[in-house]
Amino acid sequence: MVSERGLQVLRAIVQDYVDTREPVGSKAIVERHAFGVSAATIRNDMAQLEDEDLIVAPHTSSGRVPTDKGYRVFVDHLAELRPLSTAQRSAITSFLDEAGDLDDLLARTVRALTQLTGQVAIVQYPSFSRANLSHVELVALGGPRVLVILVTDTGRVSQRIALVPAEPTESDIVQLRARVGALLVGRSVADCAQTVASATSEPPRPGMVLDAIADAVLRVVGEELEEFRQDRLVMAGAATLAKRESDFRGSIYPLLEAIEEQVTLLRLMSEMVADEQGLSASIGRENEPFGLVEASVLASRYDGTAGGARVGLLGPTRMDYSSNLAAVRAVAHYLTRMLEDDDSAR
Repeated sequence: MVSERGLQVLRAIVQDYVDTREPVGSKAIVERHAFGVSAATIRNDMAQLEDEDLIVAPHTSSGRVPTDKGYRVFVDHLAELRPLSTAQRSAITSFLDEAGDLDDLLARTVRALTQLTGQVAIVQYPSFSRANLSHVELVALGGPRVLVILVTDTGRVSQRIALVPAEPTESDIVQLRARVGALLVGRSVADCAQTVASATSEPPRPGMVLDAIADAVLRVVGEELEEFRQDRLVMAGAATLAKRESDFRGSIYPLLEAIEEQVTLLRLMSEMVADEQGLSASIGRENEPFGLVEASVLASRYDGTAGGARVGLLGPTRMDYSSNLAAVRAVAHYLTRMLEDDDSAR
């Protein structure tokens, strides 16, 4: 077991190593922190931390750096998070307030978070399988093309062009809009997907042009609804990994691959267990099943949407956990509030 002073020494080592990138020795701890004990006493505390595999000497004659286990103990014993400044909070609020729709809001969220932290920012789209389809709009674009617009009650908007077998008339569009709307509007995305699959399971009747156009439109609607049901991420700040490549002992390729693939991060974030504040952290070797042993992932759940989702950060294990967790929590709070305000305004 680590003593209370041992935890304070570990905290000092983590903070100093994050700040300086240099291994931390007992003399530096005595000079920088008010422990009121000798360097010899601090060395004894450090020896106990090393026995517990919380710190390690990267070189024979150097100071000590935290291990993955050391970062975990540090995070688990964080007494308080370093709060954002008033200016930072104001900047987040004004930036997110300018969002036009959900897609824009999530894009702004990750841009704000990566600017605050210097890490890769991640936000998970809320699950739309339990959202309801609130509006369907069809617009003739001339020739055999129809713009299909779907809107959910959670603010998701989708636009896609359907290629149809014949150019629809204005009357055709009116009839199609009514037919598709009666079939789908007011129902959950999951129910709509099943309804569309059933409606398109057989080919349209021969010679019925409007039926053929409706079939083509519904197939596009079905494809869009399927995308609504799939988990996906919005990310920003991937370039920060290259700038911080020296913080990784090996290649940053697994992280870049995870960013591109998304499925690995989605799986990892879905398995993270939150604390009483709704925050979660997965550090270093805890990510071994996902091939991200040199990375840390921090996350917070945000609400106000169908099913909820997470917003978080991806970066090296050497990161400012206190500030980064505070930033994730603050952004999740603002995102929740904005989505709830949007829901109440509907």
